[in-house]
Amino acid sequence: MNQLKVIVATLFLVSALHSNAQEKYITRNGTIAIFSATTAENIDANNNEVFSMLDPLKNELAFQVLVTGFKFKKALMQDHFNEDYMESSKFAKATFKGVITDPSKVNFNQDGAYPVTIAGTLTMHGVSNKVEVPATIRVVGKKISADSKFMVKLADYNIKIPALVANQVSETVTITVGCQYEPYNR
Repeated sequence: MNQLKVIVATLFLVSALHSNAQEKYITRNGTIAIFSATTAENIDANNNEVFSMLDPLKNELAFQVLVTGFKFKKALMQDHFNEDYMESSKFAKATFKGVITDPSKVNFNQDGAYPVTIAGTLTMHGVSNKVEVPATIRVVGKKISADSKFMVKLADYNIKIPALVANQVSETVTITVGCQYEPYNR
């Protein structure tokens, strides 16, 4: 009888571990776009090598992006972005780690678009700030996606704009995030 209990307990444990592995979702090709409008010209860049993990059980969401992965239409803009503003050789990554503030608004087992607020810490250029951003989590079949659009003040992250180009760079940047998640199997 004891052997039967051990076998049942082992099967239950293996089953629980397997189901927990299915509960996390990742992407390695999420997108983040930055946009800044000025009277001189718009600044527009995209990065489609964003790593993100979503844990519905803990309502956690995390992002990591290499700053040098942002691609601009003009090579000179990309050089200035990396060398002068973001100092990407010194601050190579930007990260976000947060939680869904009201997890009852999302049913990961039912198709739908769920508007939520994500609260957490955004770190870039060596500075970390608490932020709350709007997001939409979409469930279609067994596929999960998330997107968000919010503003960031450059000064909040100690990103300095030289006086010479102050009229060509906005003090705020719009950040647009989009991710299509896949189940994470360890």
